[in-house]
Amino acid sequence: MANAFAKFLIFTTALSLLVLCAGATYLTVEGPVSALLYSNGTLNLGKVGPGESFYVLASAATANQSGAIVNIGWDTLQAIQLPTGWSAEASPLYQNPMKIKITVAPYANNGTYNMTLRAVNVGNYSKLGNLTFTAQINVTPSVFSPSVNPTNITAGVGQPTNLRIVINNTGASDDPFIVNVSGLPAWNSPAEVIATHSASSTYLYPIFMDEPGIYHFNLTIDSATSPLLHQTFPITLTAQSSLVNDFSATGQGVVLSPVIYEPAYAVMLLLSDIYHYVFG
Repeated sequence: MANAFAKFLIFTTALSLLVLCAGATYLTVEGPVSALLYSNGTLNLGKVGPGESFYVLASAATANQSGAIVNIGWDTLQAIQLPTGWSAEASPLYQNPMKIKITVAPYANNGTYNMTLRAVNVGNYSKLGNLTFTAQINVTPSVFSPSVNPTNITAGVGQPTNLRIVINNTGASDDPFIVNVSGLPAWNSPAEVIATHSASSTYLYPIFMDEPGIYHFNLTIDSATSPLLHQTFPITLTAQSSLVNDFSATGQGVVLSPVIYEPAYAVMLLLSDIYHYVFG
């Protein structure tokens, strides 16, 4: 009997909470994670690197105390309390979805940090008041995992060949990264790429040498916002003049000539592949 009564009490309590929440205002968070929050709730946003910026996105739609839907209820999203050294840019008024930008201190220590954010109904026009919640995020440099392939290259002199770069971004920031090389005499320009949060992205980075030889150099991947997010990959490039290697490099490289020559590049690549398959 006692056990049955306890179950009944739990059920009625849960039902009461459900009824209470049905008539309460809420906030629909759309990024970097998805969640439905009520006032004084807590939200875990994942992780971010020191010095990185990230956005919290939320819908302007909500419900009033009577349960009626208000499509443009929340007018802005603000930060009312941040860790020391952090900064925020409030969501512009009437933006939908609302988007607040938060920047972590450049050399923030590893650990979990709390922020107090607030959705505001300006002037209480829709009789919603404000909705305040706690956002948590873990600061760590372990927010991206890059790879480079190949690391040992044979190419024709003066012909570009591509390095395939994969950046697995496990953090909350859509961080720009700078890809560059050091140790090559030829002119190879840096490239900026965007690594979307919680996604794996692939990029092709062309390199070349205009003199034959064996070159050892480093390819670096650096966050554009945080000096603590950095990876280096040693690469070996053998640049040599031969018809087969010229065909292979031309077929794989960046097409610098008019598009009409693309079929010729494809044929060159096919010939070089056949040669390497037959002769090793």
